[in-house]
Amino acid sequence: QVQLVESGGGLVQAGGSLRLSCAASGRTFSNYFMGWFRQAPGEEREFVACIHWNGALRSYADSVKGRFTISRDNAKNTVYLQMNTLKPEDPAVYYCATSRSGASMISKYDYWGQGTQVTVSS
Repeated sequence: QVQLVESGGGLVQAGGSLRLSCAASGRTFSNYFMGWFRQAPGEEREFVACIHWNGALRSYADSVKGRFTISRDNAKNTVYLQMNTLKPEDPAVYYCATSRSGASMISKYDYWGQGTQVTVSS
């Protein structure tokens, strides 16, 4: 059974940084993409970033390019999202998910974690 467990969320001041982690288990992830999405209250869930398990392919939403970095540690089956220069528009529940095909489409992702809350104070 596939399990994705996010951690690392919390409260940070605007301009600060957080690193989210997503620990994956239950399948061989070597040919899968891992994605990060976020959902703010009253908003649609939106794509943030994704990475192929081999690390060669990465993609970011325009809103986070240059501020967020997605990476992975295959030995730990863990994907990270380093978030720098956090802005007031970044607060949301952040979810990780897995997909065979990657991309930014939510419908392409089949397993999801429970989410971790990120709050930014101004």
